[in-house]
Amino acid sequence: MGYMYVDGMKIAIEGEKNILEVIRKAEIEMPTFCYYSELSTYGACRMCVVENEWGGVDAACSTVPRDGMKIKTNTPALQKHRKMILELLLSTHCRDCTTCSKNGSCRLQELALRFGVKQIRFKNNRPVKELDTSSKSIVRDPNKCILCGDCVRVCQEKQGLGIIDFAHRGSNLQVMPAFDMKLCDTDCVNCGQCAAVCPTGAITVKDETEKMWDYLNDPNKRVVVQIAPAVRVALGDEFGVEHGKNVLGKAVKALKMMGADSVFDTVLSADLTVMEESKEFLERVKNGGTFPMYTSCCPAWIKYAENKHPELINNNISSCRSPMQMFGSVIKEWHKQSGDERELVSVAIMPCTAKKYEAARPEFTENGKRIIELSLTTQELATMIREAGIQFADLESEYLDAPFDIGGSGAGVIFGVTGGVAEAVIRQCSDDKSSGAIKEIKFIGVRGKDEIKEAVIQVGDREFKICVVHGLANAEKIIQATQNGEMYYDLIEIMACPEGCIGGAGQPFAISPERDKRAKGLYHTDERVQIKFSDKNPSMQYIYDEIIKNKSHEMLHVHYEK
Repeated sequence: MGYMYVDGMKIAIEGEKNILEVIRKAEIEMPTFCYYSELSTYGACRMCVVENEWGGVDAACSTVPRDGMKIKTNTPALQKHRKMILELLLSTHCRDCTTCSKNGSCRLQELALRFGVKQIRFKNNRPVKELDTSSKSIVRDPNKCILCGDCVRVCQEKQGLGIIDFAHRGSNLQVMPAFDMKLCDTDCVNCGQCAAVCPTGAITVKDETEKMWDYLNDPNKRVVVQIAPAVRVALGDEFGVEHGKNVLGKAVKALKMMGADSVFDTVLSADLTVMEESKEFLERVKNGGTFPMYTSCCPAWIKYAENKHPELINNNISSCRSPMQMFGSVIKEWHKQSGDERELVSVAIMPCTAKKYEAARPEFTENGKRIIELSLTTQELATMIREAGIQFADLESEYLDAPFDIGGSGAGVIFGVTGGVAEAVIRQCSDDKSSGAIKEIKFIGVRGKDEIKEAVIQVGDREFKICVVHGLANAEKIIQATQNGEMYYDLIEIMACPEGCIGGAGQPFAISPERDKRAKGLYHTDERVQIKFSDKNPSMQYIYDEIIKNKSHEMLHVHYEK
């Protein structure tokens, strides 16, 4: 173990890849725009530069720590340097901060305030560029881009897509899709991870809260809301609640206060998904069907497969709809049977930006009308709660509404974390339904945040190989390996976002430690509920017998148009 000196403090070097990480151990918060520990080091913004013992400057994010190294983090020269960078960035930046969707959470705004940048001496001579609102999920505003490259790297390194990149040179440098195409004309999968890492308002999630307010305030509309599993362990982050704490009851209360007529839990339809997907999987086994079978819950993954691997659509990929769409169909049929003459507005609160795209797909319409009228993100719900003046952290919990007030099983709850869908299917297919069997399943390899995980289970006299993947770049590796005959799997779970839905772009932004707490929150909820298996949920029989009846395939499955 070596040591280095940070502002005179002796700090141990314990395998950190750069001096920025060592500095943070010394409880010094270095300013950065372009550094994310989960992405490659870019070193473009130069905000994290430090002064070495010879008076030179080094970028903390790209300098390897060495034994005996001495640096300073806050000299007059460094202060002047950082203020100049901020002033230059702001000189070419749209400064309509009060109306920007990132107002209050913008990194540029935060650092300008921190370093006391009060005026801009340089005139902005750049022409105003057009906003790209073509995507169903995100909005791109080139006027707010600071060229940090975060979006470029996350799209290439994590999703393997490279939809946006740097174009031109020098003062004309921009970040854009190839040939400045609209996002809707590219192979963008709407995962929104570019918006999640963007430090300014250059790429943001499309805001549809005004539509929601209109629905809630219309007496002729019956607004029914479903809440996804991952939302309950992330929404509290926006209101100072302990990271990973389950706030489903508070969310139900807040939605009812804002005017929602009924609030349900998407965990219930996750149980439906487990029932249908397990049935489909076992039928493939029995009939010698196509393997591997891929899960179908993630709309960004479905879009990726359509773009890159159309041979998997309606073949290897499960025909099951996502839990959101399954519940949408169930709610629609339940509404018809209820006798309520108001117009149904089915709304989903999701951790995912791609759900906005999924909701608008023609496959999920009935008589020209969307099954899910509106898909809002966790952050959009938080915005509405603040707008309504609701003191979320102080709310008492409220129960879900009948007839789906029982909610879902523990198997449905863990859908929100990578490996959760696979584990739920394993539970359902397993011959052993004892508590001991569930404990064993925990340790077979589907849990954890590794980007690619493998597990083997025994069902009857047959052994099944399972793969769990998050990140589309990793998914491509597995697809290539299976198609080339290098690997064989029976079931492959794919989620586009880091660690699954808990890391969705619609969630409050979180890096790995915070996502870990969300995962623990979902597993803790699973441990606390009495029902561990989807088929043991008493609501399943009611839904199948009274609502779905003989329309299971029509309501719960989908055939995608290639």
